[in-house]
Formats: sequence, structure tokens, C-alpha cells
Amino acid sequence: MDLTFIIVVFAIGFIGSFLSGMLGVGGSIIKYPMLLYIPPLFGLVAFTAHEVSGISAVQVLFASIAGVWAYRKGGYLNKQLILYMGGAILIGSLVGSYGSSFLSEQTVNIVYGILAAIAALMMFVPKKRIDDKPLSEVTFNKLLAVILALIVGIASGIVGAAGGFLLVPIMLTVLHIPTRMTIATSLAVTFISSIGGSIGKLVTGQVDYWPALIMIVASLLAAPLGAKTGKKMNTRILQVILALMIAGTAVKIWLDILI
Repeated sequence: MDLTFIIVVFAIGFIGSFLSGMLGVGGSIIKYPMLLYIPPLFGLVAFTAHEVSGISAVQVLFASIAGVWAYRKGGYLNKQLILYMGGAILIGSLVGSYGSSFLSEQTVNIVYGILAAIAALMMFVPKKRIDDKPLSEVTFNKLLAVILALIVGIASGIVGAAGGFLLVPIMLTVLHIPTRMTIATSLAVTFISSIGGSIGKLVTGQVDYWPALIMIVASLLAAPLGAKTGKKMNTRILQVILALMIAGTAVKIWLDILI
């Protein structure tokens, strides 16, 4: 490792983790393509898709818990939703992360592209007055939440993304959870998911430890700053930023797959 490598990887981790805390995603929706495409621009050796998914899985563990800690006050964490979706996504992520070792690089990228495209489409579905409901009166379909979390866990375990970028549109669009509660709760569920994903990647030898360590340090610094910023922003603006970010990533991934 040289200084350029450390600075580039740290910057990627910092930017992704800031957005993680602000938008309620684990940060892989932006760090995955950044890790794939940015290092070669600085003359550094490119990471493989498996290395990126392994680094992302471990880093998301720390970014999400740092974000949850910042949201611990204010009633934003829905404990029932965390329990139901967290248990299901943990099982799914263990299965997906173990199974990913049997997939080709191209397949991992295609799975990621499909997830990003679905998440982007869901974010552009109109949200019907979800932020008018008091946080103490929020309810949801428990069976539907469990089924969706299990599917997200399997798919996200494959790409090491912990599923935060899919959980947010599901909570907003399907389960009708208010925006700020969605952001905080999805970070908690993402943390649980990343436990399974991290174990699967570590057991199958898909983690490059030094880049992962650099990004973990960046995560612990940046995620709380992002959460603090997110609390002050208009909820509609938060939704638009996330939608555009996911859509842009989906387009980039699919262009590289198809061209």
C-alpha cells in the first residue's frame, strides 16, 4: 500500500459512509461502483468484483452501526420492524454471501445491476402522505416485511451490499413507513444483515483486509456526520437524492455490463 492508495480508499469510504448515515443505506450503493472504477483512474490496481463485495460487506457493518447510534434518540427506530426484518434478512444474507463464492464476476455484477434497477424504480413511485403519520402510530404488514427482507437478504448477500439501498424503497413504498423512521430503522436492519454477509465473505476468503480496515475507519468518522445532516434535511429532498443516486448507479453498472 502507498499513500495514494490509502487516500483514495479512505475518500471512497468517507463519501459512501456519509451518504449511508444521511440516507439510511449501508453505503454500498455508491461504494461498490466507486471501488470498482476509481482506483484505476489513479493508476492503482483494480479490485475484482469479489474483492469489492467482500470489502463492502465488512465496511457496511461499521457504517450502519455508527449511523444507528446517531439515530438512537427521537423515536426513529421501530423495534418491531427491526426484529421482523432483521431476523429474516440475517438468514437470507448468510445464504447469499456463502452462495456468491460459486458465482462468476459477471454474475455478481448483473445481480447488483438488477437490484439497483429495481430499487431505482421503486424510489420514483409516489409516496402517499407517509410523513403525515405520527411515529408512535406506525403499523406494517409483518408477514410481507419478513418475506421481502428474506429476499433482499439473499440478493444483497451475493453482492456484499447488506441491502440498505433496497430496504429504504421497500419501507417507503410497500410498507409505508415515514421517511426518517425508514432511514434510522433501515440502518439497524442493514447492520443485522451485514453480520451475516460479513461472516459469509470472511469464511469464503473474499475480504481484502487492509482496504477493509481503511474504509472501516472512514465509516466510523463519516456515518454519524451524515446522520446529523439527514436529521436537518427536508424528507422530500432526502428521497430525491437517494432516488437519483440509485438510478445513476444502476445506469452505470448496466452500461458496463452491456458494452
